[in-house]
Amino acid sequence: MEEKIAKSEIISFYKDKTIFITGASGFMGKVLLEKLLFTCSNLNKIYILIRSKKGRNIETRLDEMFKLPVFQRIRNEKPYLFKKVIPISGDVCLPNLGLTNQQCELLINEVHIVFHFAATLRLEAKLKDAIEMNTTGTKKLLDLAKRMKHLVSLVHLSTAFCHVDQKELGERCYDSPDDPQDVMRLVQWLDDEDINLITPKLLHPHPNTYTYSKRLAETLVSNEYPNLPCCIARPSIVIPSYLEPIPGWVDNLNGPTGLLVGAGKGVIRSMHCNGNYHAEVVPVDLAINAVITISYKIAVYKQK
Repeated sequence: MEEKIAKSEIISFYKDKTIFITGASGFMGKVLLEKLLFTCSNLNKIYILIRSKKGRNIETRLDEMFKLPVFQRIRNEKPYLFKKVIPISGDVCLPNLGLTNQQCELLINEVHIVFHFAATLRLEAKLKDAIEMNTTGTKKLLDLAKRMKHLVSLVHLSTAFCHVDQKELGERCYDSPDDPQDVMRLVQWLDDEDINLITPKLLHPHPNTYTYSKRLAETLVSNEYPNLPCCIARPSIVIPSYLEPIPGWVDNLNGPTGLLVGAGKGVIRSMHCNGNYHAEVVPVDLAINAVITISYKIAVYKQK
């Protein structure tokens, strides 16, 4: 087994690579960070964009994150790898991602691989908030990526549910009903009351601002291809891990997880639903394995 891992083309690809991750403190971001460190241990370093929160600075937040069960096997077997993670204070909602000129130059000169995971998953978020985080935040990330001198792959994390008008979702890009540039400008110059008035019309047929803003973000990414080595990953409903790093690990009650916990504790005893429907779910570790592989595939395709 160890010999097979040592010969892995994917692990060899990540050797000496410098990676930049947004959204590393989120559910999927944590699993991505752990998997890269533990399995692709010969990578050079990982820069993560993280902001101060609830009175805790970025160093404190990172230390607290590394104490979580998800990083247990690294603490036990490879604790030295934590030094390869370098936090950078920033926020995708701020101009230039909240980065200083010096930080920008650092990323521009060093980064080979980008994983853009930062997003708001709140289905009930106001349109302006969802657009600023999910759409405009993606544009700012793309603007920075286009300046990176050694970029070989960029993976944008989307969702399988952002194209609600498609009965069957193919592995392709779809046109957006609205120009993302227009919508980003619109939420900037309209006041909240006017935005609330036009939100239902803009969203239709989307059920919420999350899927709508993520659809617009996909358009921004697809418009940069092939000049930018980028790809869109669309996982479905992400559920607790299947095997790695711990079977059943999860850090939230989103989606079906909350129902499972409620049922397990006896709080939820029945639910009105259509028994003929099948939930599209994927364990977080399988989704992350796919994302890491996608990044490798992008770079290989670019070289051809």
